[in-house]
Amino acid sequence: MDKSHYKPITVTAAVITVSSTRNSETDTSGKVLIDLLTGAGIEVTHYALIPDDRERIRAEVSGALSRANCVLVTGGTGLTPDDVTIEAIAPLLEKTIDGFGELFRLKSYEEVGTAAILSRAIAGVIEGRAVFCIPGSTGAVTLAAREIIIPEIRHILSHASSKPQR
Repeated sequence: MDKSHYKPITVTAAVITVSSTRNSETDTSGKVLIDLLTGAGIEVTHYALIPDDRERIRAEVSGALSRANCVLVTGGTGLTPDDVTIEAIAPLLEKTIDGFGELFRLKSYEEVGTAAILSRAIAGVIEGRAVFCIPGSTGAVTLAAREIIIPEIRHILSHASSKPQR
């Protein structure tokens, strides 16, 4: 899509860190996301740090969707028993953005090699808003935000917020 076709959309973001071990002082990934988003002119209207718990994750994302049209959930995307972010969010997605996870893993492979297969990063749309679930490392959030999300968020929201044709 040519950038001239983008809708005039104001992007507002929510950052949710999922971790049972971090606190507000040690949440470097959440801070990096906030810095990258605000540096790109995107207002961060919501921030939360919550434990690895499906219902808490769902409730926090639901609340964030009322405050932002771009929700970034970092952490809880790995393979340990505590990692439940994907299980919490995937069933809520009305449409998936499969290319996000594919591209994220490709770009991750270029940085970390075959360990990129451990990433279960996903993205999708809920009620015309974009939701991204990304790993919790600072390298992963930097890669996802700088290389994929920030460059494409207006494009994504231009499509996601469109009313269906009848």
